[in-house]
Amino acid sequence: MDGVSLLLVAVIVTALAFDFTNGFHDTANSMATSIATGALAPRVAVVIAGVLNLAGAFLSTTVAKTISGGIVNDTKVSLTMIFAGLLGAILWNMLTWLAGLPSSSSHALFGGLIGAVWVGAGTSAVRFGQVVEKIVLPAVISPAVACVAALLATYLAYVITRRAPRGSVNRAYRTGQIGSASLVALAHGTNDAQKTMGVITLALISAGVLGQGADPPWWVILSAGLAISLGTYAGGWRIIRTMGKGLTDIESPQGFTAETTATTVILTSSHMGFPLSTTQVCAGGILGAGLGRKLAEIRWGIAGRIAVSWVLTLPAAAAVGGTSAWLAGHGTAGLVLAAGGALAAVGGMYALSRRHPVDAKNVNEVPGEAQQDQTDDLMA
Repeated sequence: MDGVSLLLVAVIVTALAFDFTNGFHDTANSMATSIATGALAPRVAVVIAGVLNLAGAFLSTTVAKTISGGIVNDTKVSLTMIFAGLLGAILWNMLTWLAGLPSSSSHALFGGLIGAVWVGAGTSAVRFGQVVEKIVLPAVISPAVACVAALLATYLAYVITRRAPRGSVNRAYRTGQIGSASLVALAHGTNDAQKTMGVITLALISAGVLGQGADPPWWVILSAGLAISLGTYAGGWRIIRTMGKGLTDIESPQGFTAETTATTVILTSSHMGFPLSTTQVCAGGILGAGLGRKLAEIRWGIAGRIAVSWVLTLPAAAAVGGTSAWLAGHGTAGLVLAAGGALAAVGGMYALSRRHPVDAKNVNEVPGEAQQDQTDDLMA
């Protein structure tokens, strides 16, 4: 096996590793509110989410085509650049997971690729018009739309049921949440698994295995779906706690409306080929659901930290991706150094996470001062 094919294998494995981090980073999107309200037990929730993420991966490849031939010029992209971009995405995912911040895995991927391609092939290789149209504008618009829609839906839900016994209302909405959370998980698989499909397809095109504009092969669809579903099953409990208990106190009607509005926005975007951030959409829906219930407490400090992570994601991942591309451009030694540094950083962050572990047993505790202090230190 020659050097190019070895690098291609390394890129595919790294892409699937990113897909795994995408899964556990984004489990909160579909299941945080259902776990918070008690509609689903934590372990049951992640099993359902994992299965539906896999199913969703087979529903469409429109977003994958946007990644493989949309934001960068695939004729100027090398395997080394893709590998470097993936390192940037993985490191940002791990850092924000450690901090319990629901940042965008999608934007981490885009940022890493843009930074690596920019350094490796110059500005002409990045289609900035497509970046603005397909990434930046949806990032601004989609969470706002989800927030407003969830606010109105939550307000109407409480108005319609104001005369009904509160216990029966909560039971009914908890049952409804099983369906609405499942739809979010399906939509997440449809949107997010495609991003890794697009990256692997881009790598195959760059290596000459596929022709320009090719669709993802079946084995790429299957492997990306499996990787994100396994990551989803792993839990990502730190971010589930922030989404379910950190932003606001969620009741069953709010959880149902937040999940329903998020599903609508995500599936509409997937159909149109916009690779938006499911994290931002779901967080916007949860915030809107909190605002829609009278006297609900919104923890604006946590919301502010999340907003900061959103703003930093693209440039931070781009910086790491660009640095990795610069190192990798110095030959095999630079490539090994970039990969080794990334592995060491991931290991260090995992070790830090064990100091304040979050799991299925304590996921429904409100984030304490220790976790907030840790988040502040990491974001400083």
